[in-house]
Amino acid sequence: MISEQELEALSFPGAPKIVSAALPGPKSASLLEEAPDYESMTRGGGRFPLVFDHGKGVTVRDPDGNLYIDMSAGVAVNSVGRVHPEVIAAIERQSKVLMHGSDISNTKRGELAKKIASVAPPGLRDNCITYFTQSGSGAVESAVKFAKRITGKHQIVAFHGAYHGTWHAANSLTTGDQYRSGYGPFMAGVIHLPYQYCYRCPFGLERSSCGMACAGYAEHVLNTPYTAADDVAAVIIEPLQGEGGYLPPDPEFVQAVRAACDKHGALFIADEVQAGAGRTGKMWSIEHAGVEPDMMTFGKGIGGDLPMAGLMMRRDLAVQLDDHSQPQTFAANALSAEVCMTNLEIIERDGLVQRAAEVGDEAMQRLKAAAKELEIIGDVRGRGLMIGVELVVNRETREPLSADKTGAIVIAMLQRGVIMVPCGRYGNVLRLMPSLTIPRSYMNAGIDIMLDELRNAQ
Repeated sequence: MISEQELEALSFPGAPKIVSAALPGPKSASLLEEAPDYESMTRGGGRFPLVFDHGKGVTVRDPDGNLYIDMSAGVAVNSVGRVHPEVIAAIERQSKVLMHGSDISNTKRGELAKKIASVAPPGLRDNCITYFTQSGSGAVESAVKFAKRITGKHQIVAFHGAYHGTWHAANSLTTGDQYRSGYGPFMAGVIHLPYQYCYRCPFGLERSSCGMACAGYAEHVLNTPYTAADDVAAVIIEPLQGEGGYLPPDPEFVQAVRAACDKHGALFIADEVQAGAGRTGKMWSIEHAGVEPDMMTFGKGIGGDLPMAGLMMRRDLAVQLDDHSQPQTFAANALSAEVCMTNLEIIERDGLVQRAAEVGDEAMQRLKAAAKELEIIGDVRGRGLMIGVELVVNRETREPLSADKTGAIVIAMLQRGVIMVPCGRYGNVLRLMPSLTIPRSYMNAGIDIMLDELRNAQ
């Protein structure tokens, strides 16, 4: 496993360090002011008061020279950190040979497809065919289209709290109000079921005595007459739910959903775009449940500094699809493919999956200990380096802290040089999703500042 000293050398030293009298600094403020005149603010971070100028490892510098610790890894993208020396070497090497090749075969995408098959979870490992895309949304769109074609059915089941992207089919599966309001009508045939969220159980039950009611309800809807779920092509699930609140379900929940799919004759699609590539302490979060998916989407952390995403399909399913029925001009260009393979090599060689489990466990223990003194912390949960801290007004009633007040805490942290992105159905969950290469010194520094601001808010 890579040493702490080696990891620290991958980032700027001395973070966080704020040199501007106020944030954003003058250069950043000028850029932020003019941005809406030229670029749509429909993008997620368009109004966030930060401008990236220079990245290194888990640190970011803005145009004014302020230095930040990024506890978000570019929203779970930079698994090995930004501008990793080996990634830069791969870009320099491959950019002299071939970059874009349309969706005609090239040597690097062929190598990557074989590599993907070798690191896939059980059920797909060395038994999958990959369709490459440029984003997670594209991977989900493709999964939906292919599932309908393979099964001849039209309904797709997803879960409350789901985030599967913001294109048409993907957006129909996503449940966040900000992504849906005013954009309907959505794709027909979508059914949403409760996800396991024990802290806010929709059935008002306690986990110790609930009998896994949420899983039982999924079985009921899929396999009971007169529920209108009579033509289900696939169930798509995040094995660890992301935007919905960083919710790690019990293995039994995922296993029960898989069993309900098998009984109904529906495909089981695991969406690993945010949780995959080692983040949860296993290469793929579905492995925590011991479930074998029929299809699996991936993206974000597998590509890192260059976009890479796609869909793995079991071989016997993929061969049922028609040739030339889904062109994707820019997907798996040779440059992105080489970078993706380099990322995977670093993750495997440096023991970053095991390290994510260890560092994540250390952080969870620290956060749970802090929760004993901080009433504002309602729940701490997660796996590996995918940790959610849910904030509340009252621990007894579990009233959520408002999104505005949670946002104010995020901004207070930013003012001190720590980047963190909230999530959750009420916008009240702080999520820790740093690069797998974060040194313990920077992880602890980020948590120090977060806990400090939670004390101030309390």
